[in-house]
Amino acid sequence: MTYEIIMAGFGGQGILSAGMLLAHAAMLDGKQVSWLPSYGPEMRGGTANSSVVISDEPVDCPVLNSANVLIVMNRPSLDKFESWVVKDGIVIIDSSIVNRDITRTDIASFLIPATKIASEMGNTAFANIILLGKLVKEKNAVTVESFRKSLYEVLPKRKHHMIPLEMEALEIGMNYTSA
Repeated sequence: MTYEIIMAGFGGQGILSAGMLLAHAAMLDGKQVSWLPSYGPEMRGGTANSSVVISDEPVDCPVLNSANVLIVMNRPSLDKFESWVVKDGIVIIDSSIVNRDITRTDIASFLIPATKIASEMGNTAFANIILLGKLVKEKNAVTVESFRKSLYEVLPKRKHHMIPLEMEALEIGMNYTSA
């Protein structure tokens, strides 16, 4: 199976970090991986997106023109990338920030108020992890254990004290169902 994933939002929302964590976890699972970060010159507050390809086969090209998974943390990203999602793909939306659902009927969407939930957890930086939790649940793109190991291997030691809460955020995303 190949997962072509685009994560997009504003700089400062952890889009690039989320992509790196996901790619690293997939490598720990023995998958072939590419990770391609992209951001505007303004960095924080500007646009940012990250493309991750996870496959059982070698990845030919890290540049994506379509995706079977889209994770968005702002409205401009949903407006830009919704059309890139292939038929039967999924879109995972931070509904705390994005004020609309998808317009297509050939793909599925999951609206999760990730930023609100993360704020209630005490750190809005967990919003990206909550959204990744839904990806892990819906697509089994990586194992939970590999994601946990990835946090320890990718995050600097000074942030390791946050890993139990990061794992709680992942679990919240995995178990989130719309009301």
